[in-house]
Parts: sequence; C-alpha cells; structure tokens
Amino acid sequence: MLSIAQQIVEVREKGTEVILVTSGAIAAGRERMSREQAGRANGAKSLPAKQMLAAVGQAHLMLAWEQVFGMFDVQVGQLLLTRADLSDRRRYLNARDALNAILAHHVVPVINENDAVATEEIRVGDNDTLSALVANVVNADLLLILSDIAGLYTADPRQDPSATLIREVPQIDDAVWAMAGASRSGLGVGGMSTKLRAAELATRSGTVMVIADGARPNVIVDAAAGVSVGTRFAATSTKIESRKRWILSERASGSVIVDEGAAGAVRSGRSLLPVGVREVQGEFDRGEAVLVKDPRGHTIAQGISRYSAAEAALLIGRQSSEIETILGYESAPMLIHADDMVVVAGKA
Repeated sequence: MLSIAQQIVEVREKGTEVILVTSGAIAAGRERMSREQAGRANGAKSLPAKQMLAAVGQAHLMLAWEQVFGMFDVQVGQLLLTRADLSDRRRYLNARDALNAILAHHVVPVINENDAVATEEIRVGDNDTLSALVANVVNADLLLILSDIAGLYTADPRQDPSATLIREVPQIDDAVWAMAGASRSGLGVGGMSTKLRAAELATRSGTVMVIADGARPNVIVDAAAGVSVGTRFAATSTKIESRKRWILSERASGSVIVDEGAAGAVRSGRSLLPVGVREVQGEFDRGEAVLVKDPRGHTIAQGISRYSAAEAALLIGRQSSEIETILGYESAPMLIHADDMVVVAGKA
C-alpha cells in the first residue's frame, strides 16, 4: 500500500489525476475481529455475514490508506458504490459530480464497492468491473489493473512453461478469450475473465486498459508515462465517438429554445448557459437528454441537461452566478455542458 501511494503521489506531481479503486474490506474486517468472532464469521456463508465483515473492515481499510497517503501530506476521500449507483442516471451523475469535485480539490478518491449494503441484485461483483465503470464515469485516459500476474499470456503460465506474455491487444475477440481460458458467454471462471470483461467495457468507452504485475517496481509511474509494463488493450473508439453515440442514442424528453447568441455558441462547441435560454418545453429530469433548438425551432444539438425542466424554467435568461440564489444550490454553472452535447446541425 505504501508503494502504491508513493507512486500515485509521483504521478500526481507530474500533472496526472489518479483515482484508486481498492479491495480488501472483508479481509480487513476478518483481521480486525477477534479470533472467535472471525471464526464464526468464516463459518457463516450468508450475505449478511459478509456485509458485517465489510462494515467492520471498511473503516480500517480506509484508515490504512489515509495513513500511507498522509506520509506524503496527501488527502484521501472515500466513495462507496454499488451497481445501482452507476446504472441509475441520476445517481450516476451524482457519482460523477462527486468524483470531479474530489479531484478538483486535489484529493485522491479511494473507491470500493459498498459491500456492507450491496445485495446480489445491485452488486458489481468484482473490482475489475467496478474500475472499468468508474473509468467510464470520469472519462479516464487509462485504466491500470494491478494483479499478481504480468498480464495476458498465450496460455496459463502456471501450467504451461512455454506461455508468453502478450504485450498488445488491439481488439478483444474469441481468440483472446480462449487464451484467457474463458468465453464471451461469461461462463469462464477465474481472474483473467473478469479482467477481459473490464477491458471490453473500458476500451469501448475510449479508455486504454493495461493489466500489469502490481509487484513490478514503479509499475504505476511507468504505465502513466506510456512505458510497456504488461498487456495493453487499445481503445476501440475515441472518447468523443463513444460519448456522441451514447448521447444521440438517448431519447430526448424535452427541449429548450435558445436565442441567436446561445445558438451560435452551441454550434461552435460551447456550453449552453441559462442566460441564453428563452423557453423550456416538455418534462425532463436532471441527467436526461434534451433537444436544443434555435429561435426558429430548428434542432441544432442534443445534450444531457444538468437541471430538470422545472429548474431550467426558473433559470431562463438568468446569469450563472444567480443559480444558487434562485434554486438554493448549484449543480453546474451551465444548463448543458459542451462535453455532454452533440451538435446535429451546422451553421445557420
């Protein structure tokens, strides 16, 4: 943990933000309990028993991370997630906003699955997948999964001495799954199959993923610098392509009519501010897709609104500095961020 913290600090000092997805809450809980208590917990296979261990261990796991990062005067912040947090659009946006705020204040986010409350229906299940989902939330450039193996091999190196490390995977196909001893059906069992599923999630979202040996010296520093440290999975789409496809695939729940100045700003790739909005049509919640229309009613863009229709209606023609006064809070200074909007019409 000390080595990981030291490397993260070094990477941050070079200008790269880092999010840490950690495991170990249940193991930490088992370690913290008395031998008699741990024995009873080990004998209990029920989900509540595991949740109890996670509840005990999570605080101690976080304390350990706080202590090792504290040696470098770096603050950490904890975020516990479940699949429900990342599948529900509003909670997804809340998680994204929280992570962005943590990073903006130069705090290292430490993320784990919320095992103390997660049931089978809302569990992500493994931190490989959780890290890929988090990478999607923050639009990460690189997802680095540290393992006890150097990467993806042509065969299991523990059983086949002739197995060789694959340095680059341009695309995850059936041949790649076969090398991992698994299949796309998800029936394969083992650590590498979950890592390949994570790689599919990450690379489709425009994020490069690397699997590397966590015990390799300076593995995090080197990976962040683009040095080959294990198996690299190339992104299969750019972030812009992936995000545009997703935004355009969402069904618009409403629309906003903007003035000529705002229409010009949107066409040029800038965010839509409330001061440029003239009318709000339809019913939509925060995080839902809306159409942006010029004064003549022509659709010029589609984007994800940072405010609901009712909130947007209160902000019509108002300055961003007035949002908190009007609503009592501010989720964002704009109605639709440029990163969350796709222009669908050219210049007027």
